[in-house]
Amino acid sequence: MKLAVEFPSVVYREGPEAVARLATAMDEIGFDQLDIFDHVVMGHDTDGREKNRYPAKMPIMEAFATLGYMAACTSRVGLGTEVLVLPQRDPVLTAKQAATLDTLSGGRLRLGLGVGWQESEYEALGQNFRNRGRRMDEAIEVLRACWSQDPIDFEGEFYRVEAMAMEPKPPRGAALPIWIGGHSEAALRRAGRLADGWMGVASPELFENGDQAIATVRRHAEEAGRDPSALGFQAQVSPPPRPGNESDRTFYTEPDRVAAAAARLGEMGFDGVALNLTGLFLAGARTVDAMIDGAAALHEKLRAELV
Repeated sequence: MKLAVEFPSVVYREGPEAVARLATAMDEIGFDQLDIFDHVVMGHDTDGREKNRYPAKMPIMEAFATLGYMAACTSRVGLGTEVLVLPQRDPVLTAKQAATLDTLSGGRLRLGLGVGWQESEYEALGQNFRNRGRRMDEAIEVLRACWSQDPIDFEGEFYRVEAMAMEPKPPRGAALPIWIGGHSEAALRRAGRLADGWMGVASPELFENGDQAIATVRRHAEEAGRDPSALGFQAQVSPPPRPGNESDRTFYTEPDRVAAAAARLGEMGFDGVALNLTGLFLAGARTVDAMIDGAAALHEKLRAELV
């Protein structure tokens, strides 16, 4: 089973050296993948706006800039987004950023994509929230065209590229892995028809129907004439937040619990799990050194118990 970590942007508060030190440690410990979240801005709660899921001042570093910084101080670990909100971004520019990062990292990028949920963020970036699903599907086609065609010619409902060139191409061309995050039927369909894998967030619901979600993705792949066995599946190992429940807050400090949850996900068909290091921070690991120690203990436990 592949082991990923979701990088905690909060470490920037200790300085840029701390960001590099944590990334380097995850590479040396032996994790397979280092992923980072993506939001450009977060909305304050105001009248007429849906209540935000997270604090407005939650620290989130820009994904491509941070991954480029981490690529320079790591040598082996895969790098990725979990997930990049693609319909908020220009897909041609995103293709260029991804191709450059993949080139400079030696082909280590995995691009996790999602449609997001925060309408106020779309508004702040001047993008249409209501048609984000349709634009997402088309933007994925634009990415693959930019990574493989020369000249690039694409004309869709929302995007048009005519007789253009983009260099460098990513080392793997259009085969640069794209994974889809999200639990909606549309996300599962998108993962099966257009992507190379699906990312889920562990929750009581996922533990009940994760195998059904995987089966749905594979069915959509087969219907699209694709090989369902070639798809990858990753789930974040994290209990849902429940205010006042101390056992959830300490989840990541208990390797036995984390290993049991990961094993259950493996039984359901997931071939990768992601550890959210912000969970270690919330459990009391408030320094980079403490996070490294906690991540090393979890890695040792999971490698010993998971196939």
